[in-house]
Amino acid sequence: MNISEVAKASALPAKTIRYYEDIGLIQPARSENGYRTFSETDAHKLRFVARSRALGFSIEDCRALLALYEDDHRASAEVKAIARKQLDEIAAKIADLRAMEVTLSHLVETCAGDDKPNCPILEDLAR
Repeated sequence: MNISEVAKASALPAKTIRYYEDIGLIQPARSENGYRTFSETDAHKLRFVARSRALGFSIEDCRALLALYEDDHRASAEVKAIARKQLDEIAAKIADLRAMEVTLSHLVETCAGDDKPNCPILEDLAR
C-alpha cells in the first residue's frame, strides 16, 4: 500500500502517518525509488495507535501499548497499569471540568446581563 491507501485504511491523515514514522512508531518498507510501502500489519498498527490516541493515550503510552501488543509474553498487569493511569488522568480532567462548570455557572447566574457596566464575570477574571 502507498501512503494514501494506508491513510484511507487507517483513517489517519498522511501527515500523521509520516509523523508516526519519524518518531519510530511504524517502520514501513521503502521501495527502490524511496517510496514508502505499507503492509497490512502497518495499517493495523496505525489503527491501533489511532484508537489509543482517541482514548487519550500519550504517544509514549501508545508506544508502550504497541510493544506490549506485539509481545506474546506480556503481562496483562502492565497493560492494565497503563490503562489505569490514563483512566485516572481522565477522571482528574472531568473533575476539573466540573469545577469549572460550577464556577462559570455561578458567574453567569450572578451577572445581570443588562446595559450596566457592572459584571461579576469580568470582576472574577480580573482577580
